[in-house]
Parts: sequence; C-alpha cells; structure tokens
Amino acid sequence: MTYAVLSAVLLLVAAAVAAASARRPRFAHRMACSAAAAAVLCILTAVFDNLMIAADLYRYPAEHLSGWRIGLAPLEDFAYPICVAFLVPSVWVLTERRAA
Repeated sequence: MTYAVLSAVLLLVAAAVAAASARRPRFAHRMACSAAAAAVLCILTAVFDNLMIAADLYRYPAEHLSGWRIGLAPLEDFAYPICVAFLVPSVWVLTERRAA
C-alpha cells in the first residue's frame, strides 16, 4: 500500500466523521476552527518534517510516494495533521453527553 492510498483513506474517514457531527451545535464554527488548526499544523509539519528529513532522521521509500513534495517533505505527510484537526473535535462532539 502506498502512502497516498493510506492518506486518502484517513482523509475520507475524517471527512465522514466530521460530516456525522454536522447536526451538532456550532458545526460551522467548529469546522472554521478546525481549518485554522489544520493550517497551523501543516505549517509546522512543513518546517519540522523538512528539518528532520534534512538531518537524515528518517527516509521514505520512493516507490511508496506520489513524488510531490513541499521542500523535502512528501505531500502525503500533510494528510495526518489535516485529519487530526478535523477528526478530534468531531469525535469529541459526537461522544460528549448532551445536557439534560
């Protein structure tokens, strides 16, 4: 399995869970905050992944990558912070108890 396929599956799961939380209060606000958090996390990922790859702390097998990069960081690395930014708040809202 390639990193692109794994990233696509994770993004689809995050999108499905976020969509499932659409009927909960303040959905638009939550999604706007998640988008802002995703942007910050992607910037941090770009900076620190590039530093770690440049320091040769880890490598990716080329045959599992799409070939697209932001600096030295493969594009697939950016799916994880995006998933976290949308998935965590959505799961939180879906699992919290509603006020009586």
